Amino acid sequence: MGGNEVKMPKKKANVLVTSKECRGNHERMIRRFIKKTKKERIVEQIKDRKYYKKPSIKKREERAKAERRRRREELKKQRAQERRNKKRR
Repeated sequence: MGGNEVKMPKKKANVLVTSKECRGNHERMIRRFIKKTKKERIVEQIKDRKYYKKPSIKKREERAKAERRRRREELKKQRAQERRNKKRR
């Protein structure tokens, strides 16, 4: 270990799918497992950590992701408002 290394605290992902939870249906168990891993963003983290990214690139990607999220939320609010206005007519 070098002196300049920074350890990031790893969040343990608790992805557990029980047979009881899916009523013994194996296909449902697989789908639920995939859904939970996507929600915890496990696969995305592995892909991100596969190669080194400069901090400036990480920041740029995070800003772009935040901007997309803001736009999506704004569109969502506009559509909800339009639906409410449509019902009032």
